[in-house]
Amino acid sequence: MYFFRKYKERMIVTLVAIILLIIIGITNNNRESMTFFEKSVGSILSPITNASSWVTHGIGSSFNSIKDTFEAKSENKLLKENIKILESENRDLNNIIGKTDYLKKEQEMLKNSNYSFIKASVSAKEPGNWYDKFTIDKGSADGIAKDDTVIAAIEVENNIYQEGLVGKVLDVGTNWAKVATIIDELNSVSFKIIRTGDGGVVSGTLDSSLEGFLYDFGSDVIVGDKLYTSGLGEVYLKDLYLGEVSEVLINQEELTKRIIIKPAIDFKKIYNVYIIAK
Repeated sequence: MYFFRKYKERMIVTLVAIILLIIIGITNNNRESMTFFEKSVGSILSPITNASSWVTHGIGSSFNSIKDTFEAKSENKLLKENIKILESENRDLNNIIGKTDYLKKEQEMLKNSNYSFIKASVSAKEPGNWYDKFTIDKGSADGIAKDDTVIAAIEVENNIYQEGLVGKVLDVGTNWAKVATIIDELNSVSFKIIRTGDGGVVSGTLDSSLEGFLYDFGSDVIVGDKLYTSGLGEVYLKDLYLGEVSEVLINQEELTKRIIIKPAIDFKKIYNVYIIAK
């Protein structure tokens, strides 16, 4: 009894090892059928094996799904970047096409004008749809001074290009200048009708349009008459195109004759301007 108690654990380990060796020997023989013991062990281990296989398959599928998701996101990001590039190129092309007519007007005006110009681009504007006041990217360092006349190229008639009056320099810095256009309500311009030589004054209104009146009630003015600066008051140079008469308003009681003018300049779209150097 003393021997058994002393070596009990070793004997159990030895016995288990012998049983395992016997099982290994039996299962290594070529047999067409399994023993009851093997079937029992297989029945116990089969659910565990199936569960392990299911988990392994699930993990593999999850990793594949994650991989596919990252690949799809990467492709989507690449497509978006390509779309942005194409959109940018399309905008540039539309910009070039849209400015073709404008550039042609500039070229023809510069070819036929007797003035010296400083070209500038609009860098900022005040809130609103109209360019009644805006800032340009040139200033005193470029030769621009307060009250300088600002113009843009326009087509007066078919293939006839001239200087269209935009406004005047209101304030100037080293590399910037602020322009007040003729549609600003505080701005006024003396004009003459090119057909008759009659004159008057036009000014901006609260709704950024151009209205004017004739000095003489008996002046001959009709719709379609073209107006040019007269040079009176020496605020603006003379013979700069203002626009054409779109409506004539006569007040017989007050003996006044007012006109509505369609400006030569599109004051909703101003990109580049020219300052007439003194």
